[in-house]
This record gives sequence, structure tokens and C-alpha cells, in this order.
Amino acid sequence: MKNVTLNVQGMSCQHCVNSIEGALKEIGVSGKVNLKAESVEVSFDEQKVSLDQIKEAIEDQGYDVG
Repeated sequence: MKNVTLNVQGMSCQHCVNSIEGALKEIGVSGKVNLKAESVEVSFDEQKVSLDQIKEAIEDQGYDVG
């Protein structure tokens, strides 16, 4: 398993947390949102999911991944 912390802009509330964590779960990725730090810590299997797929899943929810 690989662990990566991504900077994510545009998150402001619990709904943001739920939508991002839910989208990650759908693609088989464990994600934990930190609103104060504007970051998402993800844990994933590189054999199954790429970092680009993870970024795309977050961006599809309307957030910017830096």
C-alpha cells in the first residue's frame, strides 16, 4: 500500500469531506480529509489504482488537487 497526501482546494464543510471520501471509496481507495490543512491523505494499492485516477475522482467532485 502506498500513502500520499494531496493538497485539495475548495473544501469547507462536512459535505465536502463526505463527497471526497465517498468518491475515493468507490474506486477502492482509503481517504481521510483534513479540512484545516486542506489536504486528503490517501492509502491505495498501486497495482489497482493510479494516483491520476485518485486525483480525477476528487476533481470530479468539484475540487482542485494541487
